[in-house]
Amino acid sequence: MTFQHSQSAHCESGVISSLVSHAGLPLSEPMAFGLANALAFAYIPLVKLAGQPLIAYRLPPKFIIKGLCKRLGVKVAFRKFSNPMAGAEALNNAIATGRPVGLQTSVYYLPYFPEEMRFHFNAHNLVVYGRDGDNYAISDPVFEEPVVVASRHLNKARFARGPLAPKGLMYQVESLPDKIDYAKVIPQAISKNFKVMMGAPLPIIGVRGMRFLSRKIARMTDDPKQQRLFFGHIVRMQEEIGTGGAGFRFLYASFLQESAELLQSDALLKASEQMTSAGDEWRAFALALVQECKQSGSVGKAALAEKLLVCAEKEAAVWRFLQNWTRA
Repeated sequence: MTFQHSQSAHCESGVISSLVSHAGLPLSEPMAFGLANALAFAYIPLVKLAGQPLIAYRLPPKFIIKGLCKRLGVKVAFRKFSNPMAGAEALNNAIATGRPVGLQTSVYYLPYFPEEMRFHFNAHNLVVYGRDGDNYAISDPVFEEPVVVASRHLNKARFARGPLAPKGLMYQVESLPDKIDYAKVIPQAISKNFKVMMGAPLPIIGVRGMRFLSRKIARMTDDPKQQRLFFGHIVRMQEEIGTGGAGFRFLYASFLQESAELLQSDALLKASEQMTSAGDEWRAFALALVQECKQSGSVGKAALAEKLLVCAEKEAAVWRFLQNWTRA
Protein backbone atom coordinates (compact mmCIF):
# COMPACT_ATOMS: atom_id res chain seq x y z
CA MET A 1 0.00 0.00 0.00
CA THR A 2 1.34 3.43 -0.96
CA PHE A 3 2.19 5.61 2.03
CA GLN A 4 -0.01 8.71 2.26
CA HIS A 5 1.79 11.82 3.45
CA SER A 6 -0.25 13.97 5.81
CA GLN A 7 0.67 17.35 7.25
CA SER A 8 -0.04 17.65 10.95
CA ALA A 9 0.14 20.12 13.81
CA HIS A 10 2.86 18.32 15.75
CA CYS A 11 5.58 15.89 14.67
CA GLU A 12 5.20 13.07 17.21
CA SER A 13 1.41 12.84 17.14
CA GLY A 14 1.49 13.25 13.37
CA VAL A 15 3.99 10.45 12.84
CA ILE A 16 2.31 7.89 15.06
CA SER A 17 -1.14 8.62 13.63
CA SER A 18 0.29 8.16 10.10
CA LEU A 19 2.06 4.91 10.99
CA VAL A 20 -0.99 3.42 12.72
CA SER A 21 -3.29 4.54 9.90
CA HIS A 22 -0.98 3.05 7.26
CA ALA A 23 -0.91 -0.23 9.20
CA GLY A 24 -4.69 -0.46 8.87
CA LEU A 25 -6.24 1.43 11.81
CA PRO A 26 -7.45 4.88 10.68
CA LEU A 27 -6.50 7.35 13.42
CA SER A 28 -6.49 11.14 13.26
CA GLU A 29 -3.72 13.20 14.81
CA PRO A 30 -6.03 14.83 17.39
CA MET A 31 -7.29 11.39 18.45
CA ALA A 32 -3.71 10.14 18.79
CA PHE A 33 -2.77 13.17 20.89
CA GLY A 34 -5.84 12.95 23.11
CA LEU A 35 -5.75 9.20 23.68
CA ALA A 36 -2.10 9.56 24.71
CA ASN A 37 -3.26 12.08 27.38
CA ALA A 38 -0.39 14.25 26.15
CA LEU A 39 -1.63 17.72 27.11
CA ALA A 40 0.41 19.23 29.93
CA PHE A 41 2.11 22.28 31.39
CA ALA A 42 5.38 22.46 33.28
CA TYR A 43 7.62 25.28 34.42
CA ILE A 44 10.97 23.67 35.34
CA PRO A 45 13.60 26.16 36.61
CA LEU A 46 16.26 23.45 37.10
CA VAL A 47 16.32 22.60 33.37
CA LYS A 48 17.75 25.41 31.28
CA LEU A 49 17.46 26.26 27.60
CA ALA A 50 19.80 29.08 26.57
CA GLY A 51 20.02 30.04 30.24
CA GLN A 52 16.24 30.19 30.72
CA PRO A 53 13.95 27.68 32.47
CA LEU A 54 12.20 24.97 30.50
CA ILE A 55 8.50 25.62 29.89
CA ALA A 56 6.62 22.67 28.39
CA TYR A 57 3.06 22.35 27.13
CA ARG A 58 2.92 18.60 26.47
CA LEU A 59 4.35 15.42 27.94
CA PRO A 60 8.03 14.67 27.19
CA PRO A 61 9.23 13.18 23.86
CA LYS A 62 8.12 9.59 23.11
CA PHE A 63 5.29 9.80 25.68
CA ILE A 64 2.71 10.32 22.92
CA ILE A 65 3.84 7.24 21.01
CA LYS A 66 4.19 5.00 24.06
CA GLY A 67 1.06 6.32 25.79
CA LEU A 68 -1.13 5.91 22.74
CA CYS A 69 0.12 2.43 21.89
CA LYS A 70 -0.27 1.21 25.47
CA ARG A 71 -3.84 2.49 25.65
CA LEU A 72 -4.90 1.00 22.30
CA GLY A 73 -2.87 -2.20 22.42
CA VAL A 74 -0.75 -1.28 19.41
CA LYS A 75 2.61 -3.04 19.39
CA VAL A 76 5.54 -0.91 18.25
CA ALA A 77 9.14 -2.13 17.96
CA PHE A 78 11.77 0.42 19.02
CA ARG A 79 15.51 0.21 18.29
CA LYS A 80 18.47 2.42 19.21
CA PHE A 81 22.07 2.15 18.05
CA SER A 82 25.50 3.08 19.33
CA ASN A 83 27.00 2.80 15.85
CA PRO A 84 25.73 5.04 12.99
CA MET A 85 26.64 2.44 10.36
CA ALA A 86 24.60 -0.20 12.16
CA GLY A 87 21.72 2.27 12.40
CA ALA A 88 21.86 3.01 8.67
CA GLU A 89 21.93 -0.70 7.81
CA ALA A 90 18.98 -1.42 10.10
CA LEU A 91 16.99 1.41 8.51
CA ASN A 92 17.68 0.10 5.02
CA ASN A 93 16.62 -3.40 6.04
CA ALA A 94 13.45 -2.09 7.65
CA ILE A 95 12.48 -0.05 4.59
CA ALA A 96 13.06 -3.12 2.42
CA THR A 97 10.17 -4.85 4.22
CA GLY A 98 7.81 -2.30 2.66
CA ARG A 99 6.66 -0.85 5.98
CA PRO A 100 7.29 2.84 6.81
CA VAL A 101 9.71 3.61 9.63
CA GLY A 102 9.44 6.32 12.27
CA LEU A 103 12.64 8.12 13.25
CA GLN A 104 13.71 10.51 15.97
CA THR A 105 16.14 13.12 14.63
CA SER A 106 17.68 16.51 15.16
CA VAL A 107 16.05 19.40 13.33
CA TYR A 108 19.37 21.18 12.84
CA TYR A 109 20.85 18.74 10.31
CA LEU A 110 17.81 18.32 8.07
CA PRO A 111 18.55 20.42 4.96
CA TYR A 112 14.91 20.82 3.89
CA PHE A 113 14.22 22.96 6.95
CA PRO A 114 14.67 26.67 6.15
CA GLU A 115 17.83 27.98 7.77
CA GLU A 116 15.91 30.26 10.14
CA MET A 117 13.96 27.24 11.45
CA ARG A 118 16.98 25.06 12.21
CA PHE A 119 17.97 24.77 15.84
CA HIS A 120 19.50 22.09 18.06
CA PHE A 121 16.36 20.18 18.97
CA ASN A 122 16.91 16.42 19.01
CA ALA A 123 13.36 15.12 19.46
CA HIS A 124 11.91 15.73 16.03
CA ASN A 125 9.94 12.81 14.51
CA LEU A 126 9.50 11.91 10.85
CA VAL A 127 8.65 8.93 8.64
CA VAL A 128 10.92 7.23 6.11
CA TYR A 129 8.79 5.35 3.59
CA GLY A 130 11.16 4.66 0.69
CA ARG A 131 14.71 4.67 -0.59
CA ASP A 132 16.28 5.32 -3.98
CA GLY A 133 20.00 4.66 -3.93
CA ASP A 134 21.56 7.14 -1.52
CA ASN A 135 18.36 9.13 -0.99
CA TYR A 136 15.44 8.54 1.36
CA ALA A 137 11.80 9.46 0.80
CA ILE A 138 10.69 11.37 3.89
CA SER A 139 7.25 12.23 5.16
CA ASP A 140 7.85 15.02 7.65
CA PRO A 141 4.47 15.88 9.17
CA VAL A 142 5.25 19.56 9.65
CA PHE A 143 5.66 20.07 5.89
CA GLU A 144 2.99 20.16 3.19
CA GLU A 145 4.73 17.76 0.82
CA PRO A 146 7.11 14.78 1.14
CA VAL A 147 10.82 15.51 0.78
CA VAL A 148 13.97 13.64 -0.25
CA VAL A 149 17.05 13.56 2.00
CA ALA A 150 20.53 12.21 1.26
CA SER A 151 21.79 9.52 3.60
CA ARG A 152 24.66 11.65 4.92
CA HIS A 153 22.23 14.30 6.18
CA LEU A 154 19.76 11.82 7.63
CA ASN A 155 22.49 9.87 9.42
CA LYS A 156 23.87 13.04 10.94
CA ALA A 157 20.39 14.05 12.13
CA ARG A 158 19.76 10.57 13.60
CA PHE A 159 22.99 10.56 15.59
CA ALA A 160 23.20 14.18 16.73
CA ARG A 161 24.59 14.64 20.22
CA GLY A 162 23.31 16.73 23.10
CA PRO A 163 20.11 16.80 25.18
CA LEU A 164 17.52 14.22 24.04
CA ALA A 165 20.11 12.68 21.70
CA PRO A 166 18.12 10.32 19.40
CA LYS A 167 20.82 7.62 19.24
CA GLY A 168 19.43 6.50 15.89
CA LEU A 169 16.00 5.69 17.34
CA MET A 170 13.72 4.00 14.80
CA TYR A 171 10.33 2.38 15.28
CA GLN A 172 7.75 0.40 13.31
CA VAL A 173 4.20 -0.73 13.99
CA GLU A 174 4.23 -4.49 14.52
CA SER A 175 0.57 -5.29 15.24
CA LEU A 176 -2.83 -3.68 15.82
CA PRO A 177 -5.79 -4.53 18.06
CA ASP A 178 -8.83 -6.14 16.45
CA LYS A 179 -10.98 -3.17 17.44
CA ILE A 180 -11.01 -0.11 19.68
CA ASP A 181 -13.62 0.44 22.37
CA TYR A 182 -13.77 4.24 22.19
CA ALA A 183 -16.45 4.39 24.88
CA LYS A 184 -13.84 2.92 27.22
CA VAL A 185 -10.53 4.44 26.12
CA ILE A 186 -11.69 8.05 25.68
CA PRO A 187 -12.86 8.48 29.32
CA GLN A 188 -9.72 6.67 30.50
CA ALA A 189 -7.48 9.08 28.59
CA ILE A 190 -9.38 12.15 29.81
CA SER A 191 -9.19 10.99 33.44
CA LYS A 192 -5.45 10.40 33.13
CA ASN A 193 -4.95 13.83 31.61
CA PHE A 194 -7.03 15.38 34.42
CA LYS A 195 -4.52 13.97 36.91
CA VAL A 196 -1.63 15.56 35.00
CA MET A 197 -3.26 18.97 34.80
CA MET A 198 -5.06 19.13 38.13
CA GLY A 199 -3.55 16.50 40.41
CA ALA A 200 0.22 16.75 39.98
CA PRO A 201 2.01 16.74 43.36
CA LEU A 202 4.53 19.43 42.33
CA PRO A 203 3.47 23.10 42.19
CA ILE A 204 5.27 23.60 38.86
CA ILE A 205 3.13 21.09 36.94
CA GLY A 206 -0.31 21.50 35.38
CA VAL A 207 -2.65 24.34 36.30
CA ARG A 208 -0.66 24.90 39.50
CA GLY A 209 2.42 25.39 37.33
CA MET A 210 0.64 28.11 35.34
CA ARG A 211 -0.17 29.92 38.56
CA PHE A 212 3.41 29.44 39.73
CA LEU A 213 4.73 31.08 36.54
CA SER A 214 2.18 33.88 36.92
CA ARG A 215 3.58 34.70 40.37
CA LYS A 216 7.10 34.56 38.94
CA ILE A 217 6.16 37.14 36.31
CA ALA A 218 4.50 39.41 38.88
CA ARG A 219 7.62 39.34 41.12
CA MET A 220 10.14 39.91 38.32
CA THR A 221 12.81 42.55 38.49
CA ASP A 222 11.95 45.90 36.90
CA ASP A 223 15.06 45.68 34.71
CA PRO A 224 13.67 46.00 31.14
CA LYS A 225 16.50 43.93 29.63
CA GLN A 226 15.92 40.99 32.00
CA GLN A 227 12.19 41.19 31.41
CA ARG A 228 12.61 41.15 27.62
CA LEU A 229 14.86 38.10 27.82
CA PHE A 230 12.43 36.19 30.02
CA PHE A 231 9.25 37.25 28.24
CA GLY A 232 10.80 36.54 24.84
CA HIS A 233 11.76 33.08 26.08
CA ILE A 234 8.19 32.40 27.20
CA VAL A 235 6.92 33.33 23.73
CA ARG A 236 9.49 31.09 22.00
CA MET A 237 8.63 28.13 24.21
CA GLN A 238 4.92 28.74 23.74
CA GLU A 239 4.63 29.48 20.04
CA GLU A 240 7.87 28.53 18.26
CA ILE A 241 9.13 25.29 19.84
CA GLY A 242 6.99 22.50 18.39
CA THR A 243 3.27 23.15 18.35
CA GLY A 244 3.38 25.43 21.35
CA GLY A 245 1.00 26.23 24.15
CA ALA A 246 -2.03 27.47 22.25
CA GLY A 247 -1.52 24.95 19.45
CA PHE A 248 -1.66 21.99 21.82
CA ARG A 249 -4.89 23.36 23.34
CA PHE A 250 -6.47 23.59 19.88
CA LEU A 251 -5.27 20.05 19.11
CA TYR A 252 -6.86 18.73 22.29
CA ALA A 253 -10.06 20.63 21.49
CA SER A 254 -10.16 18.80 18.17
CA PHE A 255 -9.77 15.50 20.03
CA LEU A 256 -12.74 16.43 22.24
CA GLN A 257 -14.81 17.38 19.19
CA GLU A 258 -14.02 14.09 17.43
CA SER A 259 -14.77 12.20 20.65
CA ALA A 260 -18.09 14.01 20.94
CA GLU A 261 -19.05 12.75 17.47
CA LEU A 262 -17.95 9.19 18.22
CA LEU A 263 -19.77 9.02 21.55
CA GLN A 264 -22.70 11.30 20.63
CA SER A 265 -21.87 13.54 23.60
CA ASP A 266 -23.05 17.15 23.85
CA ALA A 267 -20.89 17.53 26.97
CA LEU A 268 -17.68 16.73 25.10
CA LEU A 269 -18.67 19.18 22.37
CA LYS A 270 -19.09 21.87 25.03
CA ALA A 271 -15.70 20.95 26.52
CA SER A 272 -14.14 21.26 23.07
CA GLU A 273 -15.47 24.80 22.78
CA GLN A 274 -14.14 25.62 26.24
CA MET A 275 -10.69 24.28 25.40
CA THR A 276 -10.65 26.30 22.17
CA SER A 277 -11.40 29.38 24.26
CA ALA A 278 -8.48 28.49 26.53
CA GLY A 279 -6.23 28.27 23.46
CA ASP A 280 -7.42 31.72 22.40
CA GLU A 281 -6.37 33.05 25.83
CA TRP A 282 -2.91 31.55 25.40
CA ARG A 283 -2.58 33.32 22.05
CA ALA A 284 -3.67 36.60 23.63
CA PHE A 285 -1.09 36.08 26.38
CA ALA A 286 1.66 35.53 23.78
CA LEU A 287 0.68 38.67 21.89
CA ALA A 288 0.78 40.69 25.11
CA LEU A 289 4.26 39.33 25.85
CA VAL A 290 5.46 40.35 22.39
CA GLN A 291 4.00 43.82 22.85
CA GLU A 292 5.80 44.19 26.18
CA CYS A 293 9.07 43.02 24.63
CA LYS A 294 8.76 45.62 21.87
CA GLN A 295 7.84 48.45 24.22
CA SER A 296 8.69 48.02 27.88
CA GLY A 297 5.85 49.10 30.16
CA SER A 298 3.19 49.03 27.43
CA VAL A 299 1.47 46.09 29.11
CA GLY A 300 3.29 45.65 32.40
CA LYS A 301 4.24 42.57 34.36
CA ALA A 302 1.15 42.75 36.59
CA ALA A 303 -1.18 42.64 33.58
CA LEU A 304 0.84 39.81 32.02
CA ALA A 305 0.64 37.80 35.24
CA GLU A 306 -3.12 38.34 35.32
CA LYS A 307 -3.48 37.21 31.69
CA LEU A 308 -1.68 33.97 32.52
CA LEU A 309 -4.00 33.46 35.50
CA VAL A 310 -6.94 33.73 33.10
CA CYS A 311 -5.38 30.91 31.03
CA ALA A 312 -5.01 28.83 34.19
CA GLU A 313 -8.59 29.38 35.36
CA LYS A 314 -10.03 28.60 31.93
CA GLU A 315 -8.15 25.31 31.77
CA ALA A 316 -9.06 24.44 35.35
CA ALA A 317 -12.73 24.95 34.48
CA VAL A 318 -12.46 22.67 31.44
CA TRP A 319 -10.77 19.90 33.41
CA ARG A 320 -13.29 20.05 36.24
CA PHE A 321 -16.06 19.81 33.67
CA LEU A 322 -14.40 16.85 31.96
CA GLN A 323 -13.79 15.06 35.23
CA ASN A 324 -17.46 15.37 36.13
CA TRP A 325 -18.31 13.94 32.70
CA THR A 326 -16.09 10.89 33.24
CA ARG A 327 -17.80 10.24 36.57
CA ALA A 328 -21.34 10.60 35.23
